Amino acid sequence: MVIDSVDVPIIASQVPVYAHPGDAGADLVSTEALRLEPGQRALVGTGVRIALPDGFVAFVVPRSGLAAKHGITIVNAPGTVDAGYRGEIKVSLLNSDASQAYDIAVGDRIAQLIVMPVPRARFIPVDELPDSTRGEGGFGSTGYQTGAQS
Repeated sequence: MVIDSVDVPIIASQVPVYAHPGDAGADLVSTEALRLEPGQRALVGTGVRIALPDGFVAFVVPRSGLAAKHGITIVNAPGTVDAGYRGEIKVSLLNSDASQAYDIAVGDRIAQLIVMPVPRARFIPVDELPDSTRGEGGFGSTGYQTGAQS
């Protein structure tokens, strides 16, 4: 099943827009001006409230340019917006730069919103799980090596 688009009712001071055709994320902008000092985090308003249809979720994700150029990321990335939530979408930004503050102005693009269909899982209790190639291998089990490499 291919979904071309989904209608999402919205109340917003500035409606999120996709920068380019084919982009997965629509830009969310700040409704407030603030300065993020090194290591500081802040909950930043976007002025966006949405009504997702049942069976959909929205994820708030960092903007790669802000992360790469300024160390600005999202503390709980991805932030999850459930279909039943009707409040303002706020972004928990973090300045991970150790020495440089970062100024955010009203209207600055601070995050992206990705809307996706999500199936409802049925959790079925069992006594044993089927085998898999990976098995119980967890963090680093597919190639991470400890120790210094030269």
